[in-house]
Amino acid sequence: MELLSIYSRANRTGFLTVGAALIVIIAVVDAFTPSLPLGYLYLFPILLMAGFLPRPWIALLVAICAALTGILSRYDLRPSIVLFVMASLGFAGTGMFVAEAVRNRLKTLQYVREMETQIRLRQETEGQLKGLVDSSPLAIITIDANGRILLANDAAQNLFAPAGTPIGGQRIGEFLPTLQSVMQQPLSQSFRTQLRCRGRRTNGDIFLAAVWFSASVTEVGSIVSAIIMDFSEDLRDREDLSLEHLLKNAKILVGAIAHEIRNLCGAALLVHRNLSRLQGMGENEDFRALGALIAGLENLSTMELRPSWAQGTAAVELSSILDEVRVVIDPPYNECGATILWKVQDHMPLAIGDRYGLLQVFLNLARNSQRAMEAAERKQLTISSEVQPSSVVIRFEDTGPGISDPSGLFRPFYQGANVTGLGLYVSRAILRSFRGDLRFEPRSEGCCFAVTLTRYINSGDRPK
Repeated sequence: MELLSIYSRANRTGFLTVGAALIVIIAVVDAFTPSLPLGYLYLFPILLMAGFLPRPWIALLVAICAALTGILSRYDLRPSIVLFVMASLGFAGTGMFVAEAVRNRLKTLQYVREMETQIRLRQETEGQLKGLVDSSPLAIITIDANGRILLANDAAQNLFAPAGTPIGGQRIGEFLPTLQSVMQQPLSQSFRTQLRCRGRRTNGDIFLAAVWFSASVTEVGSIVSAIIMDFSEDLRDREDLSLEHLLKNAKILVGAIAHEIRNLCGAALLVHRNLSRLQGMGENEDFRALGALIAGLENLSTMELRPSWAQGTAAVELSSILDEVRVVIDPPYNECGATILWKVQDHMPLAIGDRYGLLQVFLNLARNSQRAMEAAERKQLTISSEVQPSSVVIRFEDTGPGISDPSGLFRPFYQGANVTGLGLYVSRAILRSFRGDLRFEPRSEGCCFAVTLTRYINSGDRPK
């Protein structure tokens, strides 16, 4: 640092001026003292000036000082020439040495500054990453080649050993045996993958873990970094939700079938009453048994359930539901060479309904259209929306062969339907359970089904 502070750019002009002045002073003094040779004193101005000059200028400076030394020595020509050569070599070696030393010192200090900057930036980045990892709600760990946990954030500690000893240094097999078995495989290259496996906490609790991990091979061995999430609660919620909607749709289906049974019972009861007026029929044992059977079926028909809207309405966002439908049906449509034309408004009003029930209805209509267009030359499904003052209509219109006889479309086990023949029947029952409806709209070509939903109006939005 001392050398750098001396040969800094701020001192350049001053040192060059002082060096030139010293050369003049030494030459003048040497000229008036013939008995005392002072040529060696030119080393001082060379030392001062060489650190600021490039090599050509150093060579010129050396030539001037050596010439003054030879001229002012008052020797004969030959000794003067020898003195000039010797002085040139000495001055040139000194000047070049100083110049190279200063340049190397500057390069070294510049490299040190760059390294300090890189180290500072790396430390700042490591600090940010550490803060991100420590504050992450997901469990993050790193594992060495022996399967021991190197680092673990607070979320990992709480996941594996809540209120327990630190998990650092313990084997990952104690918490995730499947990941331990993966670590035992030879790793020849870096890779990234994921798995779902059973996890175990230190208190003996078992949970289902989703693990995203990557392995990298380093000089000290393979290192695995893993992000772990406990999805046991999500699985329970999903299964509970699936069961809830299964039961709800089963209730709707049973109610719809009971409604059909009641219609049949009403017709059979009317015929039974008309026959009872005939003479002698009242004493017939089989006729009385038939009446009892009809009465039993009529009691069974009372199982029809009240629609869900009678128990309270729910507002659903149709845009988000249709987005989910798009995510589900786009891949299979693309695979079979069909296209989907979306003519849905970006912002639609809220509607009364059940989110998962609507999702099932929309998916059923889209899949019906896909099956209907398998043999069609032009395969296109158009999904459009229409907002009316009190309702919202979602239409599914395809370019399939159409339906020649739509009279039995919504009957259970419709003979012209594919699969079970219950899709449209159940879909309409689901929609009617929250004051919606499903209609078939005739088209000259293709097939169109319209889903009608009641708009959700808050009490503050109702007209006064």
